Amino acid sequence: MEQLALYSSILISIVAFAYAVWLYLWVKRQPSSNEKIAFNGELIRQGARTFLRKEYKVLAKFAGVAGILILVLLPTPIWKGEVTQNILMAVAYFLGTIFSAIAGKIGIEVATIANVKSAEAAQSGIKRSFMAGFRGGAVMGMAVVGSSLLGVALVYIITGDATTVLGFSFGASSLALFAKAGGGIFTKTADISADLVGKVELDIPEDDPRNPAVIADNVGDNVGDVAGMGADLFDSNVASMAASLVLASSLDSALGGAINVSMVFCFAALGLLASIIGVMTARIGKNGSPTKALNSSTYVTTGIYIALTAAATAVFNLSGGSGALASSVCWSASS
Repeated sequence: MEQLALYSSILISIVAFAYAVWLYLWVKRQPSSNEKIAFNGELIRQGARTFLRKEYKVLAKFAGVAGILILVLLPTPIWKGEVTQNILMAVAYFLGTIFSAIAGKIGIEVATIANVKSAEAAQSGIKRSFMAGFRGGAVMGMAVVGSSLLGVALVYIITGDATTVLGFSFGASSLALFAKAGGGIFTKTADISADLVGKVELDIPEDDPRNPAVIADNVGDNVGDVAGMGADLFDSNVASMAASLVLASSLDSALGGAINVSMVFCFAALGLLASIIGVMTARIGKNGSPTKALNSSTYVTTGIYIALTAAATAVFNLSGGSGALASSVCWSASS
């Protein structure tokens, strides 16, 4: 059962990546004929790429120092002879930072495209605008959850140790902490500058693209609220799975078997599968309500998830004994 859950997690993660690619291509194919929107969008896109590249270079230095400390000290000081465990923990940490950085980069690439497509589509109605924005955001959603599930599954398959997964989680956390804060500080500084210099001193209307600080403000919004948030969500998802695995592994060691670890990966994989189906069902009429479309997608996802987990619980007998004790922490790993 444990092997089935692990390899199913990897398979469903790959399906999520494939669906994310399809969504990305769909968003990219949407018409973009307004030269002014395209010009300003390209400025924001190039600015976001530059900022992210500079930020990641700084964070790489921090991650390198943190990785060395982990190698020397965790899970036990290296001079006590547990060299292999320390190396695995450090490698897992670096993998966590890399996966988190990739999630943020994917988010930036699709968001800066979806911004332009959604803005232009809004001129002809809310339907196309909503779908461009929603599917653009769904690309990062699929990439974040898929990469977190894939990363945790690979680390666990290679090491067979839930403690090592904590290194992967720490890597995701360290990058998310600075990525989100850095973008937020940048965008707030640019926002204040745009208001003080442009609106107050030069009487340029607020959010007028002729003011360079407005472009910088939008760059910061994308980096902080898209790349930073993507890294933050990646961190949260990995941390919930890591915590679940530590508890599940302890229960399995005490009671025998691997039902709790299997449940963590099973529920997480089914949650991702339900999310894929839920995103597929999101639709909005010509004059429909975006709120209703979002709520409908959420309800569909929740209903499918309940049905899938109930079926898995019945088929694989996850409801009895130790499995029931671990079920409460597994729900967080599937969200």
